[in-house]
Amino acid sequence: MKVTIVLLGGDGVGPEVVREARKVLEAVAAARGHELAFTEHLIGGAAIDATGEPLPGATIGACKTADAVLLGAVGGPKWDDPKAKVRPEQGLLALRKALGVYANLRPVWTVPALMRSSALKPEVLEGVDLVVIRELTGGLYFGQPSERRDTGHGREAIDTCFYTEGEIARLVRAGFVLARQRRKKVTSVDKANVMSTSRLWREVASEVAQEFPDVQFENVLVDAMAMHLIRRPRDFDVIVTENLFGDILTDEASMLAGSMGMLPSASLAGAPDPATQCRGLYEPIHGSAPDIAGQDKANPLATILSLAMMFRYTFERADVADRIEAAVRAVLRDGLRTPDIARPGEPVVGTRAMGAAVRAALS
Repeated sequence: MKVTIVLLGGDGVGPEVVREARKVLEAVAAARGHELAFTEHLIGGAAIDATGEPLPGATIGACKTADAVLLGAVGGPKWDDPKAKVRPEQGLLALRKALGVYANLRPVWTVPALMRSSALKPEVLEGVDLVVIRELTGGLYFGQPSERRDTGHGREAIDTCFYTEGEIARLVRAGFVLARQRRKKVTSVDKANVMSTSRLWREVASEVAQEFPDVQFENVLVDAMAMHLIRRPRDFDVIVTENLFGDILTDEASMLAGSMGMLPSASLAGAPDPATQCRGLYEPIHGSAPDIAGQDKANPLATILSLAMMFRYTFERADVADRIEAAVRAVLRDGLRTPDIARPGEPVVGTRAMGAAVRAALS
């Protein structure tokens, strides 16, 4: 296998966790005889500092021609001025749009060794294995107009939530394709009792469901879903939802796994069909964590698990994906903990040591 991977370290702890993921990739390549070519490019605040824009043309060009893209994180207090015309997050949104990656897969599964790290009871967490598929290129984050105004009556702002039938249908269909590979259940999340876009979402999702009579289907309101994820997370298999709801619900769901540092993601330009190679952008769901940047404290496991998703969905190598996931489970079973997943009084390891432990488990 010969592939090109673009590495976008970004800001904060992003370069640190991407560095460890690259070492895992190199270890896999050496063991399996794969030929990997890496290029590194700027995005986010680092790109603003260097070029004045959050997504330089060179970065877009490289990402469009690569087989896959691995991203760390963007943003930080240095660029947080709400009045700024250029912000790091604009680079990430623009990259998703440029690559056409509309389906964001965020798996959540619990590891027995980490159940005591969660704020939830072990009996609630046992056996949790779900995937949230978040629509990634529409909704409030991309709707226009989106602006702030100063008027004679004071300041005001507007964001527009906009969805087309086609955008909804392709996302929901991706959920059903994935559900057929899992436990054959899809839950569509909306706010159809209030929002027009959600009423369209529910209508289209219910129509797509008829194409998959072998898959169980249900509609759930987003506020109820926020409660169900904490009370009965085992009941869910594949959850499909719009951009904003998916962003919030998956941050909540990260607590099922013990930390946001444990959750990977794959943003795909097609349905997650194992028989079809799919362009992907892979990243941990956590942010740039500027408060611990450069201190060797960040958890690299979400980024490493994102590599597993890369091998599964872009490179069609489920065997390699399984090995990476098994290596992560092994180091956790052996008691290694970064600060975010350690209980009070437990010894901790740093970013580099955790990455090295995963590489050792792979071999």
